[in-house]
Amino acid sequence: MPITTVNPLLHFNGQCEAAFKFYEQCLGGKIEYMGTFAGTPMEQNVPAEWRNKIIHATLRLSGGILFGSDVPPGRYEKPQGFAVSVQTKDPAEAERMFNALAQNGKVQIPIQQTYWSPRFGMLMDQFGIPWMVNCEQAS
Repeated sequence: MPITTVNPLLHFNGQCEAAFKFYEQCLGGKIEYMGTFAGTPMEQNVPAEWRNKIIHATLRLSGGILFGSDVPPGRYEKPQGFAVSVQTKDPAEAERMFNALAQNGKVQIPIQQTYWSPRFGMLMDQFGIPWMVNCEQAS
């Protein structure tokens, strides 16, 4: 049976709530769910100060879903070897998203025209998540 969707799950070291509120603004999505460890069977597996951290978050975007979670202490690993890719057909929207995501982050490739795209850029956001923003070439 063919795959119908692929939705990334991003891990955070205690900043999932702040990250998802930030992404909701940057990407124009809507947070549909944000639950904490408190009140779940996992509550007993995390320190008391971690119980209000996010066990699962769902951000609905026009083109998919972004999931997130705070990883329990001692299990977090820095993201590497991937980037979340955001696609748009509007160069102005690509610029807006890129600049929003780059706030307090680190630009790796400035948003610019390339041979395949009127706007493309790469960055590491303030939460340590790598992003690629790409504008589709007009047909």
